[in-house]
Amino acid sequence: MRLLISTGEVSGDLQGSFLIKALRLEASRRSFPLELIAIGGPRMQAAGAELIADTTPIGAIGLLEAMPLVLPTLKVQKKVENFLKKKPPDAVVLIDYMGPNIRLGNKFRRAQVDIPIIYYIAPQEWAWRLGDGGTTDLIGFTNKILAIFKTEADFYRQRGGDVTWVGHPMLDTLTTLPSRLNALEKLGLKPNQKLLLLLPASRYQEIRYLMPTLAKAAALLQKHDPSIKVLVPAGLSRFEERINQVMTSAGVCGRVIPANETDQLKPFLFAAADLALCKSGTVNMELALNGVPQIVGYKVSKATAFIARKILHFNVDHISPVNLLLRERLIPELVQDEFTPESLVELAIPLLENSQSRLFILEGYKRLRKYLGNPGVTDRAAKEILDLVNQ
Repeated sequence: MRLLISTGEVSGDLQGSFLIKALRLEASRRSFPLELIAIGGPRMQAAGAELIADTTPIGAIGLLEAMPLVLPTLKVQKKVENFLKKKPPDAVVLIDYMGPNIRLGNKFRRAQVDIPIIYYIAPQEWAWRLGDGGTTDLIGFTNKILAIFKTEADFYRQRGGDVTWVGHPMLDTLTTLPSRLNALEKLGLKPNQKLLLLLPASRYQEIRYLMPTLAKAAALLQKHDPSIKVLVPAGLSRFEERINQVMTSAGVCGRVIPANETDQLKPFLFAAADLALCKSGTVNMELALNGVPQIVGYKVSKATAFIARKILHFNVDHISPVNLLLRERLIPELVQDEFTPESLVELAIPLLENSQSRLFILEGYKRLRKYLGNPGVTDRAAKEILDLVNQ
C-alpha cells in the first residue's frame, strides 16, 4: 500500500511527521506493508517518508504575497505530477495547507474515483466564511475527515461529511516542563530576568510584515524593564539572518535560536517564558497548552487586506485558534492598523506582571483544554486511516 501524505509550511511538516510515526507503528502492529511518500518537509522525511517535494519554503497568505511564489509552486507541482505518474498512490492523506490540498484532492478525485482520500486538520471553515457563506468542496472529494475540533466535526457532519473527531494533535506533544530555574539556566539567563519570546514566522511574508513591529515593541519593553531578555526561535534556518538584522536594527538585546535547535529547546522556552508576542496560528494553541500568556498579531499588505474585506468579504470574529475555539477574546489580538509597537507594549506590560489580565488568560487556558479531546490523537488518526485504506 503506497500512501501519499500532503502538507505544507513548518506547522504542517511537524504534524505530518507525528502522523508518519504513528502510521508506521500501527502498520507494524498489523503486519501491514506500507510505503509512505510525502509532499511536505524535512521533519516528515526524518520520520520515515520518501519526500517528493519540500513545500515548507513556499507558504504565503494573501494574493499579492503569493505572487513571488507562483513559479516555485509550479515547479513543485510539476515535480509532484511527474513522480505520481510513475508511482501513483493507493490512498491520500491531506493535512491542512488548504489551497494546494483542495486542488490536489479534487484532481485525484477526478482522475481516480476509487482512491481513498482522507483530510486531517481540515480548513477552519466552521470559524470563517468567504462571500455569502460558501465553503470549500472538501466534502465532495473526501472519503473521511479526521477533525481535530469537535466544532469542526459537527460542522462537516451536518453538511454530509463522513467525520471522526480525533482531538487536537498538540495534546500528544505535551511533556512535563522543567522548573523555571532550570529552564533559565539552560537558556543562559539569570533567575531575576524575564523572558519575552517573539514568534513571528513560518512564512517569509511574516518576517516582512510582523517581525519589525515585534522587534520595536520588544525594544520598548526592554527600555521599560531592563531585566527583560528576548529570544526568537527561527521557524526556518533561512530566516535566521534576516531576524538577526531586524533585531539589531530595532536595538533589541536578545538572540535568535537556530531552527535546528528549536524543537529540543521548546520545553525550556515554555517553562521560562513570561510572555510571547506571536503571529496567529498553531503556535497559539501550543503556547496555551504550555501555559504561556501571549499577544497575537497579524498583518498583510494593504492591498491584500482591501481585497479580503471589500471584494471577498472575508469575515472572522477572531484570528487566533484559541479565541475561535472558546468563542471569546481570551488572548489579545491586534490586526492590520491596530498592530503597532505601542499597542503591543500597552498590552504587554500588565501581562509581564502578576496582574489580573495575566491570571485571566491562564484561567482561560484551563477551560480551553476540555475542547481538545484526549491524548493519543495521532494514534487514533493512524488507526482510522489504515482502517479505511485496508477495507
